[in-house]
Amino acid sequence: MVRVMWDNAPLLRSIANALFGLSLVLVLYGTARYVLHLPVFPLRTVELTAVPQQVPTEMLEQVVHEQVSGNFFTVDLERTRQAFEKLPWVRKVSVRRKFPWSLEVEVEEQVALAHWNGTELVNTHGEVFEGKTGQVLPVFVGQPDTSLQVTQMYDELNAVLQPIRQQIAQINLSPRYAWQVKLGSGLVLELGREEMQQRLKRFVAVYPYSMAALGQKVSHVDLRYRNGFAVRASSSKV
Repeated sequence: MVRVMWDNAPLLRSIANALFGLSLVLVLYGTARYVLHLPVFPLRTVELTAVPQQVPTEMLEQVVHEQVSGNFFTVDLERTRQAFEKLPWVRKVSVRRKFPWSLEVEVEEQVALAHWNGTELVNTHGEVFEGKTGQVLPVFVGQPDTSLQVTQMYDELNAVLQPIRQQIAQINLSPRYAWQVKLGSGLVLELGREEMQQRLKRFVAVYPYSMAALGQKVSHVDLRYRNGFAVRASSSKV
């Protein structure tokens, strides 16, 4: 069997070619690895596509100094991205190589839409994040993992309120998934667990004359009735 193989010239040539090819691949790999680690491709700059408004510059510089290592070819882009995304007020980051010696970093900052349960913030995507702000923002109160649902309802109900020039100052989603909103005027509206938009539309339709006809400050309106609503003023119901 061995003798037959040694007498088989085509087979021997195939084996020799395969060994030569493997050796060439190993040599090229080793050479490329050596060249890529040479100090001739150092990272000289880290460029931001835009200057963040909420993220302190010193925090960005700290990430660059502590987390960015290697040269242009060996720097770990994923690790660098994750390090930037751990900073407060950073929502998403993309990191790209920019030939011949730079990294380009694009930072998407959080845009705070509201306070969330008194301790955190919620962004315009309905995502909860940690942060502090001096902005006057509405208040969202909801159950865990309902921030997106509350954000969507806030947008929908605010649109319904536009004809009467009112905006939501606070929106609550109870443990029983019933909705309540407080307007900027201080008026509280009970919307219940179904047909919230329709109920609010009925209220908006009669708001100009129904509220004026009461002749007193209204504090609370229950819209959960099928054919009307209950109004609570300082000490009475209508």
